Amino acid sequence: MNWIDALIMGVVQGLAEYLPISSSGHLEIFNKILGLELADETAMSFDIALHVATVLSTIVILWHEFYPLCRSFFTFKRDEDFRMVCKILVSCIPVGIVGVCFKDVIEGFFGGRLLVVGICLLVTALLLSLTYLTGRREVLGRYKTTTREISWLDAFIMGCAQAVAVLPGLSRSGTTIATGLLLGNDRKKVAQFSFLMVIIPILGEALLDVKDMLLGEAGTSADVGIVPLMTGFVAAFVVGCIACKWMLEIVKKGKLIWFAVYCAAVGILCICW
Repeated sequence: MNWIDALIMGVVQGLAEYLPISSSGHLEIFNKILGLELADETAMSFDIALHVATVLSTIVILWHEFYPLCRSFFTFKRDEDFRMVCKILVSCIPVGIVGVCFKDVIEGFFGGRLLVVGICLLVTALLLSLTYLTGRREVLGRYKTTTREISWLDAFIMGCAQAVAVLPGLSRSGTTIATGLLLGNDRKKVAQFSFLMVIIPILGEALLDVKDMLLGEAGTSADVGIVPLMTGFVAAFVVGCIACKWMLEIVKKGKLIWFAVYCAAVGILCICW
């Protein structure tokens, strides 16, 4: 992998992590387009580095929401911010179970298969379309969603959606945001919760990857190269900051239907390919 390939992959990750088009699916697609032939362990390490970069961009963009959560949680304030962190922890339970028990099975069976990516992109398009139709009914006065706070049950259900979205092509942000909106939660709060709930799983996976590197069970930065690794990391971080702010505005305006059209088109192309 050269630095240009890494730059492209970083830009793809930065955009696709926040836009509801599936970052894992698009990384698989661009691996095929660019003809990258990394070993599975090396590819996994590079992907996790890109995901960590987008986690940092989430923290930067949502700092005014993130800092109070950390302050309340670590000082045991027992206020609304403390409860929100606990809800985020509850949302991490399903994906934690999937990651610990089924990670190798999912990566072995579903990884690198464009057919699976295509089918999952079509599922993402269906979810986004349902969200759009629900929003239209709300605007036309035929259906009214509540603007209640995200409940403990909502957090767990969104966590289940995040766990299912480990499949390549099934957008994590699209799935969790669509689930939260269909449950009747406030658009802005759903988007923020969706972006915050991914921080713990990705950082946890990164720590596990570091452990595997130290034990010699995963690829290292030397396998990719320091320059490509840093190029991809910086690109994912910068583009992720832009995409995160953009996506927050898109969700508030309820304009997710265009991403449904895009996911459907790319999904069909992947299946045909």
